[in-house]
Amino acid sequence: MPLPRRNDPSATFRNLDWTTIAIYLIMVLAGVVSIYAANYNFDNASMFSFSEFSGKQLCWIGLSILIALVIVLIDTRMYETYAYPLYILIVLLLFITPFVANDIKGSRSWISFGSMSLQPAEFAKFATALALAKLFSSYHFSLNAKASNYVRALTIIFLPIILILLQNETGSALTFMALFFVLYREGMSGLVLFAALFAVVIFVVAIKYTDILFLGIPTGQFIVFLLIMVITVAMAIIYSKRTEVGRNLFILYAGAWLIEYLLTIAGVTVPGVPVNIAVIAIGCIYLVICALRYRRPGLFIPVATAVLSTIFLFSVDFAFDKLQHHQKQRIEVALGKIEDLRDAGYNVNQSKIAIGSGGFFGRGFLKGTQTKLKYVPEQHTDFIFCTIGEERGFIGAAGVTLLFLVLILRIIKIGERQPTTFGRVYAYCVASYFIFHFCINIGMVIGLCPVIGIPLPFFSYGGSSLWGFTILLFILLKIDATRKNVMAY
Repeated sequence: MPLPRRNDPSATFRNLDWTTIAIYLIMVLAGVVSIYAANYNFDNASMFSFSEFSGKQLCWIGLSILIALVIVLIDTRMYETYAYPLYILIVLLLFITPFVANDIKGSRSWISFGSMSLQPAEFAKFATALALAKLFSSYHFSLNAKASNYVRALTIIFLPIILILLQNETGSALTFMALFFVLYREGMSGLVLFAALFAVVIFVVAIKYTDILFLGIPTGQFIVFLLIMVITVAMAIIYSKRTEVGRNLFILYAGAWLIEYLLTIAGVTVPGVPVNIAVIAIGCIYLVICALRYRRPGLFIPVATAVLSTIFLFSVDFAFDKLQHHQKQRIEVALGKIEDLRDAGYNVNQSKIAIGSGGFFGRGFLKGTQTKLKYVPEQHTDFIFCTIGEERGFIGAAGVTLLFLVLILRIIKIGERQPTTFGRVYAYCVASYFIFHFCINIGMVIGLCPVIGIPLPFFSYGGSSLWGFTILLFILLKIDATRKNVMAY
């Protein structure tokens, strides 16, 4: 019986995941309606007029569908064969972008072609995903086989990050950090993700609680010291498999805190920071002794956690001071340290007012006061979700959230059914991008995250973003549509 052809167009179209395509079409069409509503000026201009952002977005959608069709018709093997050349080409484009791009609000990330501008960073997403998938599908490649494999994977991820940061486009650069979820899926220790999460917690707590003193030290430092000790005790129990090790460490830490507290209320000045560092150091020495005594090398993990966390705590202020003024303002607004409703906090405050005014069912199409009277800047791009929240209310916002949830779960399902490492890794790259964009964009709009200029996929206005995510998604759908042919070989 003859084997099926790898690039049979009719078979490809039959095997496409049409459920995902339907979700895609619903999203882009709902996005056009939201863009029109966000920029409606009571002048009765048509949604299809090229003078409106919605009309322009329809053009981008038409071209996106054409791009999707071309992607589906290309032989799947081409994506794997040319993954590295395409990645190198995009990296070179990112490198030259700051030299040829115009300065737009302090960022040099847009290359102009007449009246049209493109942002190469958006296309770097699918190129990086393909390169990472190509690396993992290499013969006998295993992430944990040797340290050089981590270096190769991290180089692919961080090279575009560095080049995009040079364009002064922090938000787009941070998007690539989502690919660490892919590394985790492919064998990276969960301790790395835990370390990243704990670093974020330390940064937020240390910055947010700096003004009030507790036991002679800033409250933020007190909380972080407490977290380090609690986590160290928990890790000691897990990695030593001996309850007494964790118990003794707990007694050491609790006793030190009690003595420090009693001395403070007795009027004795206690140098809180040196004392806590000394207590943590004694705890680490104790764990090293236990590791050697009981032959438990795993105990070096809580030691490393305590040491690195303490060092990171005292580097937070230095790192925060190195940020640009507007970046520091946005972080402080997000953390509630300052209100600044007229400057750095204006967008977020107006966005929350718009979403809150929508209530459960919303004000109705084109009836939102916050968005129609232009109280929310950039509402057709990064803050498009506030238009949905005001006009469609909780129901509309929940509907958009549900759409993204279904899409992301669908992509993960597609990834898990791939017979090749290349297809699986690429699928998880796509899912990671969508998760990051959705969570950060919604977080920005409702004030949970600093404003870093992350668009909402398929909803925010912009050809580069729409094309970039369309290419990402339809390369995956093409790979998935031919998976049975791959299995047949």
